[in-house]
Amino acid sequence: MPHLLSFQNAVTRFVEMFRLDSAEFGRRLTQVVVIWLLGWLALRLVRLAAARIEARVDDGDPSITTLREKRGKTLAQLLRTVGRGLVLVAAALLTLNLFVEIGPLLAGAGILGLAVSFGAQSLVKDFISGFFFLLENQFALGDVIEAAGKSGVVEQITLRVVVLRDIEGTRHVIPNGNITVVSNKTAGWGRAIIDVPVGGSEDVDRVLAAVREEAQSLSRDEEWRPSLDGVPDVWGVEALGDNRVVVRAVARTQPGAQWGVGRELRRRFKNRFDAEGIRLPGVPAVTVVPAEHPAPATGAPAGAAP
Repeated sequence: MPHLLSFQNAVTRFVEMFRLDSAEFGRRLTQVVVIWLLGWLALRLVRLAAARIEARVDDGDPSITTLREKRGKTLAQLLRTVGRGLVLVAAALLTLNLFVEIGPLLAGAGILGLAVSFGAQSLVKDFISGFFFLLENQFALGDVIEAAGKSGVVEQITLRVVVLRDIEGTRHVIPNGNITVVSNKTAGWGRAIIDVPVGGSEDVDRVLAAVREEAQSLSRDEEWRPSLDGVPDVWGVEALGDNRVVVRAVARTQPGAQWGVGRELRRRFKNRFDAEGIRLPGVPAVTVVPAEHPAPATGAPAGAAP
């Protein structure tokens, strides 16, 4: 009962402040409910449109994220963020307009915004940079990029910041205005570069043949074929040293698959070298000498002194 009385008192003071009679207050209260109901429906439509965009770009293959999928997910996230903000601001202004004249308030807010903008030039720069990042499709959600001295997977893009998650799990929030150069490591396709060092005394032609066979074997593997963009190539001898020869193999891959492909090729090369006795630099050759069987003793009994 005390709570009901306090609510009634608050309503009475509100009506008296805006000089409303009971009928007028009920009508405006109904309008407020309708405004926020429409706002809720608009938010549902925004979320539905974002989900439809993600569904349209999904190719059904979870192992590979195409450029079209990344672009669609980025636009869907931006639609959710910007759409929610616009709907909430519009609903709040329409509600306020039912009780006070918002024209002078908007004019004052415009003057205040102009004054604040001189002290918030970095914020304006962030928004302009973020707009062009999205317009030019420089990167998208899920891309691995390097920006402002940080590297990682793009987790979030807004008009103000880009959020990266690096290999150690650290989350970097970078204002768009601080990004002058973006290095996108997963745009279109990737390349795994594997430098294979072997001992300087090894037969180079034999090493190259083994590396080529393993590279072709990977391209025939059903598990790894979707990650490749063609057969891996062996470029040949990359460097010579006092005690080593470096052979380079390269594999063009789907975006983001270059690191996994590189690790798999190194594993296969190492197993092949072990099987064929190809030594790595710094590994000495091991020569196995069979033990000689002692001649059987003649004449003297076992354990007797000569």
